[in-house]
Amino acid sequence: MTVATLDPRALRDAFGAFVTGVTIVTTRDDAGKPVGFTANSFTSVSLDPPLLLICLARTSRNFATMTGAKNFAVNILSENQKDLSNTFARPVEDRFAAAEWSDAPQGSPVFADVAAWFECTMQEVIEAGDHVILLGRIGAFDNSGLNGLGYARGGYFTPMLAAKAVSAAAEGEITVGAVLERRGEIYLVGDDVLSLPGCVVAGGDPVAALTSRLEELTGLSVRTGFLYSVYENKTDGRQHIVYHALAEGDDAPEQGRFLLPSALGSTKFDSAATADIVNRFALESSIGNFGVYVGNETAGKVHPISMKGANP
Repeated sequence: MTVATLDPRALRDAFGAFVTGVTIVTTRDDAGKPVGFTANSFTSVSLDPPLLLICLARTSRNFATMTGAKNFAVNILSENQKDLSNTFARPVEDRFAAAEWSDAPQGSPVFADVAAWFECTMQEVIEAGDHVILLGRIGAFDNSGLNGLGYARGGYFTPMLAAKAVSAAAEGEITVGAVLERRGEIYLVGDDVLSLPGCVVAGGDPVAALTSRLEELTGLSVRTGFLYSVYENKTDGRQHIVYHALAEGDDAPEQGRFLLPSALGSTKFDSAATADIVNRFALESSIGNFGVYVGNETAGKVHPISMKGANP
């Protein structure tokens, strides 16, 4: 795509390929009221002097308060703080009411159980197109040692679970599959008995292998996103990893078909595990909250995540 034909939405999706952490930026307004918003446009800048930066959209309702603040804090969220991230990404009236927090030395709010926090004095506000860059000089910080919450391709993921999936792929032959979605419909293969698309891999990058297989089956462009299920199937003795993926384009797939989850009530699936995954997706997609299942083909636990965006 050339500069002259840049599509802002496509550009944003391309930026979304970069895996980031998730933060909540906080300060206090002129009346002393705590203010905060979720952001993933954070980076360290310098150790000497200690500097970091956050990008803030000009359209943010926090723009005036943040650009006029003398101090602010950056809270790096931990793996179990997806709900907190969502609260501060939405137009909630009192975002701090349901959160456990305290004051950093200069009065900026910092949250309990975050992976780390940094309190800064405002060094400079730098003009940057439809955003500004808040350059902060770090005056205090704390590091809990907890894993950070990850964000990529429009969804959250937990690095610990993703690491388990990748390590499983390195240890031997595994089955990698996908809940491939297009505008609310799910892609399935087969005639009388339906199954999720996927492939068997041994070593290498399971996501790359899966994406290639999905594009081969459908003839469509596919973006593979967050981890959806990790389970051991005692029947075939394999580790199974299932990702959520998105198909692009309006053409009919070359093989298989897209079906509405609500139309699959009497469908025969190739396994109970496939039926459980499809039924769970039907429920979760109806309410917009997703989870990562970890266990075996009969018992396990769903770790809740969300598809909500993490932008200021």
